[in-house]
Amino acid sequence: MGRLQRRRPDARVGIAISLLVVAAATAAIYPLKQIAPTASLSVVYLPAVLLVSTYWGLWFGLGTSLLAAAAFNFFHIPPVGKFTIADSRNWVALAAFMIVAAVVSTIAELARSRAVDADRGRGEADLAAALASELLAGKDTSHALARTARLLASALGMPSAAIELGPAAGDPRRRALPLRGADGGQLGTLLVPTSLPSGVLDRLRIRVVPTLEALIAIALRRDAMQAEAVETAALRRSDDVKTSLLRAVSHDLRTPLTAIVAAGHALRSESLSAEDRTELSAAVVDEGARLARLVDKLLDLSKLQGGGAEPRREWVSVEEVVVTAREGSSERISDLRVTVDPDVPEIRADAAQLERAFANLLENARRYGGTAPVSVHARRVGPRVLVSVVDQGPGIPPAERERIFEPFYRGPRDGFREWTGSGLGLAIAKGFVEANGGTIGVQSLPGQGTTFVVSLPISAEEPVTARA
Repeated sequence: MGRLQRRRPDARVGIAISLLVVAAATAAIYPLKQIAPTASLSVVYLPAVLLVSTYWGLWFGLGTSLLAAAAFNFFHIPPVGKFTIADSRNWVALAAFMIVAAVVSTIAELARSRAVDADRGRGEADLAAALASELLAGKDTSHALARTARLLASALGMPSAAIELGPAAGDPRRRALPLRGADGGQLGTLLVPTSLPSGVLDRLRIRVVPTLEALIAIALRRDAMQAEAVETAALRRSDDVKTSLLRAVSHDLRTPLTAIVAAGHALRSESLSAEDRTELSAAVVDEGARLARLVDKLLDLSKLQGGGAEPRREWVSVEEVVVTAREGSSERISDLRVTVDPDVPEIRADAAQLERAFANLLENARRYGGTAPVSVHARRVGPRVLVSVVDQGPGIPPAERERIFEPFYRGPRDGFREWTGSGLGLAIAKGFVEANGGTIGVQSLPGQGTTFVVSLPISAEEPVTARA
C-alpha cells in the first residue's frame, strides 16, 4: 500500500520543464508560419501550459503562460526581437492567449486536485481496510496494536507510531491523540512524533483517528465476547464435570458402599455358617478396596485438574515401572508380556505417577481384552522412549478415540459386556504422562484390539550406558 502523502514533483524540475517546453513550442512555430497566420499559432503553447499545470499546479501554469507569451512576443510577433507589438490585432491575440492559458491552468489544477483527492481517498480506504484486517483478524487486540501502529506509520510516512490501550501521556518527542468510544470514554491513545507536518497531523485527526476509534471499539467488544464465550464454555465444562462426578458418586461410590453395609448387617446374624461369614468378610474387603481405588482416582484427577501433580523426577527404569504397575493394578494380569529393547535407557520422571498411568492402561487392557494376553513393548526412537500397551479386545471405533481420554467418559456398550470402569483411568493416565513431558495416543481397529502408545522424553543427562 502506497503512502497517503502525495507531494508535487520538485519545483526545480518544474522550472526546467517549463523552460524546455516553451522553447520547444517556440521552435515548432517557425515551420508552422508557412501554413497559418502567426497570430493564430499561440495555441501551440497551450499543451506546454497544460502539462506544467497538471504536474506542478496553477501557479507554475500561470508562470509558464507568461513565459510563453513573452517568447511568442519576442520571437514571432512583429517587430521580432523586441518586447513590443506594432499591430493592435496582435495585442488582442496575445490577450486571448493569456486568458485561455489561465483557464487551461485553472482547469488542469482542478483536475489534478480532484485526482489527488480521489487517490488519497482510495489510499485512506485501503488503510482503513488494512487496519481492520490487523485489529479484527487476530484473537487479541493488545497484541495486534503494535502491528497496526507500524502499518499506520508506513502508510503516512511517519518515522514511528504507537497505539496503547487506555489513556497515555505524551512527551517532548511524542504527541498523544486520544481515541474515544461512542460514550466518550477513552479507549486508547495514538502516539505520533511531535515533528509531524500540520497537514499530516490534520489528516490523522480528521480521517484516521475516527476509523481507529471505531475499529478498536469493535475489537475490544469482540475480545469481551470471546472472554464471555470462554467463560461460558468453562462453566459448561465445569457443570458437565459436576454432573459426571455426581453420577459417579451416586453409582460407583454407592455400589460398593451398599455392598459393604449389606455385608456388615449380614455378619451380625448368629445363624451364619463359617463359610458364609468368610465369604461376606471377603466381600467387605473387596468392595472396600474397590472404593479405595475409586477415591484414589478421584484424588488423582483432582490433582491433575488443579495443577497439583508436579512430578518428582528421578532416574527410573521403564521395565520396573511397568512391572510395579502390574502388581498395583486392580485387575489380575497373569499373562503379561513385557519386552524392552537393549538400547532403551533410564529416563528422568516421577516413578509413582508413571506407575499409576501404566496401571490404569493395564486395567483398561484387561477389562476390555478379557483373558487374552496383554503385551508391553518399550523401544527407543530418536530422543524418546515409546512404550506400547497392546490388548486383544474389541477395539475402539474411530468416533470414540478422541473422547476416551475425557474424565468420566465410558464408551457405549457392545451388547455383550457390562462396562464396570469409572471412566477415569485413561484421563488420569493421560494427565500423568503429560505431566512428565510425554504424550499418549491410541491406535485401534474394530475387532482387532487396541494399542496405546506412550511417548516419553529421554533426558539430555541420560546415563552413558544403556540398559543391558
